[in-house]
Amino acid sequence: MTDVAAPAAQPVSAPARDVPPPAPSARKFDRSIIEGDLRAAVLKLAWPTMLANVIGGMQGIVDHIMVGKFVGFTGNAAIGVSWQIFLVVIVFIASLFSGMSVLVARFVGAGDGDMADRAVYQAFITAIGLSLFVLAPIGYVLAPTLLDLVNAAPAVKAEALPFLRIMFVCSSGMMIFFMLGGALRSAGDARTPMVLGVSMTLLNIVLNVILIRGMGPIHGFGTKGAAMGTSIASGLLGIYSLYKLWTGGWVVSFPRGQGWGPDWKIIKQLFRFGLPTGFQGIAMNIGGVLLLGFIGSLSQGASAQAAYAVCYGELFSLITWSAQGLLGAAAAVAGQNLGARKPDRAEHAVHVAARFGLAVAAIVGACFAFMPKALLSIFSMTQPEVVGIGVQLLHVLSISGFLITIALAYTGGLQGTGDTKSPLYISIVSQIFVPLGICFVVKRTSTLEPIDVWLAILTGHATRCVLSVLRFRQGQWRSIVVAVDGHRA
Repeated sequence: MTDVAAPAAQPVSAPARDVPPPAPSARKFDRSIIEGDLRAAVLKLAWPTMLANVIGGMQGIVDHIMVGKFVGFTGNAAIGVSWQIFLVVIVFIASLFSGMSVLVARFVGAGDGDMADRAVYQAFITAIGLSLFVLAPIGYVLAPTLLDLVNAAPAVKAEALPFLRIMFVCSSGMMIFFMLGGALRSAGDARTPMVLGVSMTLLNIVLNVILIRGMGPIHGFGTKGAAMGTSIASGLLGIYSLYKLWTGGWVVSFPRGQGWGPDWKIIKQLFRFGLPTGFQGIAMNIGGVLLLGFIGSLSQGASAQAAYAVCYGELFSLITWSAQGLLGAAAAVAGQNLGARKPDRAEHAVHVAARFGLAVAAIVGACFAFMPKALLSIFSMTQPEVVGIGVQLLHVLSISGFLITIALAYTGGLQGTGDTKSPLYISIVSQIFVPLGICFVVKRTSTLEPIDVWLAILTGHATRCVLSVLRFRQGQWRSIVVAVDGHRA
């Protein structure tokens, strides 16, 4: 296991003392992140993201509730399967935003706002180009093949195909939202992404209520109505965000007077730090897609996929989205403090984020353990077979929540400081080899049951937790330097 987390630090091309003094633009940044109380700094960045993520997760819950009511559990399975496939692809493009976040946090910590703005703009033009000219056409054509890959039942595939195609073709608005959230949080502003995220979610819910069930002259579109609502809401937010980035007023904006074409030196750095995170996301989601294949091959395949979509895809997101908020906070605080040449403070920030995460996991995990049937009933899941499988999964996830929360906090510390390769290696082991290996062995040696899959997921989370903590404590992230055109942080 030790060899998996191989050193990811790049050679240090200049000592830390060569970092230039803060530029005048540093005055617009929140310096309490590198100077004030660490618990306050982590909470300041974490709670808006956690709240926005939880509210955003409510959108998915509303989708499942309405689709479950008007389409049935095949619609629930279709949404779960489609999102799992969609995330495999979109996460790769969104990885550029992880590279952008590293650059923004480090340059903001060093007080170089101009370089932070340049990183944001270059991430935007690169990601939008990939989204429009790669993701949309290829995703549309390959959608049926991808659904076959996860053994989607015919009824599930019929519901999932239009949903998936709409999401692929109309992904640009979501990409802008991901980019903007990462840029602002890395620069120390988590409240603006929260306001935008909550606004998009509320608009999405309203649109989905109308488009899924129908209202007045608008007839119901069923499952694909959920994709239409998501695409319209994210597209409107994307247009507004571009306007604000162009006109200024946020902590980061599009730079002026430096040309609008690609800057290959910055793009190279985006890929240097972002590609490992992209491959990590792909590895994790490919693991999820292949795991869906094992779930679909069960004798209770459709019921198990529906339970997995709701329990893991929606309810467990109450933990993972909160943990993602803490990941982002740990990454931003650690990255800024390393840019300000305060590595000990960066390390302590990650420990603080992990402790906050454990408290959230305890509260949500208690609900999973003691009221699973009540949670499932919210999604109109009353069929005895589906309920039995769902209760079983929620009991396992009540334990997994602690492990994944710790793992994500330390992943944030690694990624925020520039060590984006180690989480990739750790994810390959913990999200692919471990859970899929367990399922493969069980299926070959006996009959694979739902509990075997759920325990495989738990073992993967435990592996990821242990390796992430060990890798961060090695401290090799301290020596990573970001350098572009003589600007170092």
